[in-house]
Amino acid sequence: MENEKVLDLIIVGAGLSGIGAAVHINKKNPNIDYCILESRKTLGGTWDFFRYPGIRSDSDMYTLSYSFKPWREKKTISDGQSILKYLNETAKEYKVDQKIQYETKVTSANWNSQESLWEIKCDTVDGVVKYKSRFIHMCCGYYDYNQGYTPNFEGVENFNGDFIHPQSWDEHYDYSNKDIVVIGSGATAVTLVPALTDKAKSVTMLQRSPTYMATRPKIDLIAERIKQKLPQKAAHHVIRWKNIMFSFLFYRYCQNFPNHARSFLMKGVTHGLGENSKHLDHFRPKYNPWDQRLCAVVDGDFFNVIKSGKAKIVTDHVDHITEEGIKLKSGKEIKADIIVSATGLKLKFLDNIKLSIDDKQLNLTDLIAYKSIMFSGVPNFTMVFGYTNSSWTLKADLVNKWVAKTLKYMRKKNKKVVVPKNDPNVETLPYVNLSSGYIQRSVDLMPKQGTKKPWNVYQNYLMDSFNLRIKPIKDRDISIY
Repeated sequence: MENEKVLDLIIVGAGLSGIGAAVHINKKNPNIDYCILESRKTLGGTWDFFRYPGIRSDSDMYTLSYSFKPWREKKTISDGQSILKYLNETAKEYKVDQKIQYETKVTSANWNSQESLWEIKCDTVDGVVKYKSRFIHMCCGYYDYNQGYTPNFEGVENFNGDFIHPQSWDEHYDYSNKDIVVIGSGATAVTLVPALTDKAKSVTMLQRSPTYMATRPKIDLIAERIKQKLPQKAAHHVIRWKNIMFSFLFYRYCQNFPNHARSFLMKGVTHGLGENSKHLDHFRPKYNPWDQRLCAVVDGDFFNVIKSGKAKIVTDHVDHITEEGIKLKSGKEIKADIIVSATGLKLKFLDNIKLSIDDKQLNLTDLIAYKSIMFSGVPNFTMVFGYTNSSWTLKADLVNKWVAKTLKYMRKKNKKVVVPKNDPNVETLPYVNLSSGYIQRSVDLMPKQGTKKPWNVYQNYLMDSFNLRIKPIKDRDISIY
């Protein structure tokens, strides 16, 4: 089966990035002929896929929501179902839902230089389907939905209880009156632990090392006052910029004054735990603030279950899994009916699509990112990769607007191809500069970034706003013909 029609654009992925891309691109290019290819049965990406207890954003919703559609609910840090509802509303309101081809998994894309077209192969329930498109925009995120990351725990096959990764959690799973051990100390674990205490007999978070945590309010009272004073759209933009600037300044503070930032964050933990200072050693990371992502503790929920005794923390290493629980390196054993391996995500870049130019396969690790949107020597191919130190959507909005602007420019000038030039003199760095385990495990799968403009991958909304919104599209490092 083959789709002979040539599309102007194919967007890969119908999650947060893909839905936003369709709206932004269609606003500037109202007659563009496009479709969205989504491998799953429904839209929503992360917010439809993850179903573990307590699933929520760790970014505020005024920056995680789109610039063009105000967040109307009171919750600043929102649950997954509310975010999914927002995405479905957006897709329906802007008629994006009519452009989605579900259960269509892109497996390969070959650039045909003679025709200036991408030849795309997809796996579907009806077999292999082929598309042709002038442009591809990748909005598929970076999580491997097939499996999360779980270390090779010795003896796991002997465990008599249930061993679960949060990524494969069944929302109907009953954990009532069970002893649960959550392995990990990242955002997933910090979300899961307080949520599990509602039904579980006991909950223990087992961590190898602590993570920085910061309390965030579920409802932003300043934002609520702004919404009372200003019209809805104006209030949305004011609150959005308030939160952007706070996030930017706090990140710079942590990077420039790590010792002071560490002290500040520890004071917040001490306040959250109250008189339970005996727990403080479980909250002292060895790395500097924002060398890894901070974990959001919403309305102090994690601290509350620790100080109330509903949950506890153990800092130790797993020696092996026993029939009845976990034996630690220290010699202690934790009994468990359920072990939850909140040990991280497995990343994949560009959805593991095989890319080629004139049937010559590309090696992603040889490519250098251009403005974190395109790649050296790869024509008419863009992607969204959000911020690691702020809301994903902030970067997605900027990238999608740049792509929309570029497509409009090409149509106006009657140009067919846009491609960053290969520059052999550019020195390279890892694409993402975070020490988090899930990033470090995947460094060898990613392209590189350069050490100078426009090959840098910035984690800076203000700088990206200037580079992507104000600076002209055409520069000496890109060809448009």
